[in-house]
Amino acid sequence: MNIVIITGASSGIGREFAVKMDQGFHCIDEFWLVARSRDKLEELAGTLKHNARIFALDITDRRKLTDLEDAVFRHKAIVRMLINCAGYGIMGTFCEHDRELELGMIRLNCEALTEVTHRMIPYMREGSRILQMASAAAFLPQPDFAVYAATKSYVLSFARALGEELKAAGIYVTAVCPGPVDTPFFDIAERDTSALALKKYTMVSVDKVVVKALKDSLRGHSMSVYGLSMKSCQLLSRILPHSVILEAMNRMKKMG
Repeated sequence: MNIVIITGASSGIGREFAVKMDQGFHCIDEFWLVARSRDKLEELAGTLKHNARIFALDITDRRKLTDLEDAVFRHKAIVRMLINCAGYGIMGTFCEHDRELELGMIRLNCEALTEVTHRMIPYMREGSRILQMASAAAFLPQPDFAVYAATKSYVLSFARALGEELKAAGIYVTAVCPGPVDTPFFDIAERDTSALALKKYTMVSVDKVVVKALKDSLRGHSMSVYGLSMKSCQLLSRILPHSVILEAMNRMKKMG
């Protein structure tokens, strides 16, 4: 049985991956949808043409991840795609945030993503693919988004290194690095503060990010960056000292 596993499938980018892949990936037998909200997963599963198996669990709970891995083993499933979308971000000054929220970002965005990946690779075959949800925030440090940007920098570095390691096995890894995307993400991220207006001006639709990510994965690209503005940001982060970019960001923040 060929399966796709999507974490964070109940909303936002994870949900959009399921919707888009349901339209064209006929070689897949089942979608395995992973998130904490059973109601949202059931609603999504009801809209899909493919068979969908629901795993309403918290991937930061290792016992639950063992249940997921056991299910893959019992069903003799081949993981054709692993799409790690589970994650969250909190904007605002680091010292003023709840410590558990900050540590929770590290546990979910980094540790759980790493463990899910490690557990699923043995069930992959040549031609399997991994998409790791990073962010354009990974390109440089982000004041008032410090921990989130650091976690996504980890995801980007991990994905690119892992892709090199898995080349010989014919398994492709793509780090997806969108800028601001029109999803419920900012409902959580902006709980205590607002994003720079620049981020709102560069916001893009989720379907465009997902379509490009799938195309880039199928082409074997190590990164997927949607849009001219984010590609420019990536380029600037390579050629300019980060201190110069951070100073410019501080000035824009003061100007509102």
